[in-house]
Amino acid sequence: MEMALKEAEKAKDLGEVPIGAVLVKNGQVLATGFNLREKQQLVTAHAEMLAIQQGNQKLQSWRLTDTTLYVTMEPCVMCGGAIIQSRIARVVFGAYDPKGGACGSVINLFEQKGFNHEVLVTGGVLEASCSKMLTDFFQELRVRNRKRKALKKLEQPEQQEQ
Repeated sequence: MEMALKEAEKAKDLGEVPIGAVLVKNGQVLATGFNLREKQQLVTAHAEMLAIQQGNQKLQSWRLTDTTLYVTMEPCVMCGGAIIQSRIARVVFGAYDPKGGACGSVINLFEQKGFNHEVLVTGGVLEASCSKMLTDFFQELRVRNRKRKALKKLEQPEQQEQ
């Protein structure tokens, strides 16, 4: 999870929501990823999706059996679907996502009956560190946005009444 936090730091440095992921097989790092949704303007550029794609390329297979995905924030439904489809064995995440989490916060995709693959899920690993990184990022973003709005108001000439 510490390595996933380092990946999240890379996203933060780019102004992205700081989420990082690391895919591990047999104790070896297979792939890493960090959020690039804003930079790439792709809804699928989540840390998990990028790590899964990198893992697929490295193994030259869509099946990522016997792997563990570490991610700093609870995966969303899209990422959860990719995790199931790619046959990842286990997901370990840090911060819970009460607005979009698919591991129990909003829905538990991994407890739905009928899928042809089961995923073991462990949440709350290094939760304080993962949550703090996200909270700090969004607080800083709100401050920047307020400053930007204030500057914009100052730059606009006052409207004269006619």
